[in-house]
Amino acid sequence: MEESKRKEILDRLNNWSQDNLGKTLNIKFTDVDDESLTAEMPVEPRVHQPYGILHGGASVALAETLGSCLSVLHVDMEKVAPVGTNINSNHLRAIRTGTVTGKATFIRKGNTVHVSQIEIRDAKGHLINHTTMTNNIIPHSKLS
Repeated sequence: MEESKRKEILDRLNNWSQDNLGKTLNIKFTDVDDESLTAEMPVEPRVHQPYGILHGGASVALAETLGSCLSVLHVDMEKVAPVGTNINSNHLRAIRTGTVTGKATFIRKGNTVHVSQIEIRDAKGHLINHTTMTNNIIPHSKLS
């Protein structure tokens, strides 16, 4: 992927909307290529659960944001929309501070179904969370 296209995609994703969960969690898209999408999220008290570690729901929100946006990049949004229908998330390691990085890649990229896996890692590369996500690719005419 050309650097100019990569930068354009990252700018579009990072500025898509100013009022959404991704912005609330400070998710920032950092890399994209033809088959993957990467984003970072800071781990700080506002995304902790009561024990002072990263809330599993915040990990799932990062994973779903990545999986959904990966699908968005690979469909004609004028005709269809990816709609999440299943998410399975395994929380594997706790983290209290720092930044986590999630990377989404396709397991299957079909015409009507996308299945992706998202690995969320800490700065040392430890696997914090592994998620699989299914998006159905729905024509706009069937969304109502």
